[in-house]
Amino acid sequence: MNQILLVITTCPDKQTALVIAEKVLANKLAACVNVLPEVMSLYTWAGKQEVTTEVLLQIKTTNEAFSALQNCITEAHPYEVPEIIAIPVVAGLPAYLQWVNEQTGRQ
Repeated sequence: MNQILLVITTCPDKQTALVIAEKVLANKLAACVNVLPEVMSLYTWAGKQEVTTEVLLQIKTTNEAFSALQNCITEAHPYEVPEIIAIPVVAGLPAYLQWVNEQTGRQ
């Protein structure tokens, strides 16, 4: 079984988030995408402190699918430098982890 990853990215709005989520699922690059609305993000960009609201995506995938997932997000994302962070899942319900592998076509 491949390493399961939780990938996090933020989007400027719900429409963008849904487009990315649907594209990721259609390409079997993830088993599940959670769309969490309205998170407040504070960051520095181009030397200026920013405060915005964004939509957070939590994407369950595999290490094997990560590169293609990253490309898919980057191509569909309006940000110049989108947040794409992969966190290894160190434990989980075995049946769920197997399901993630099956849904991404990577067993």
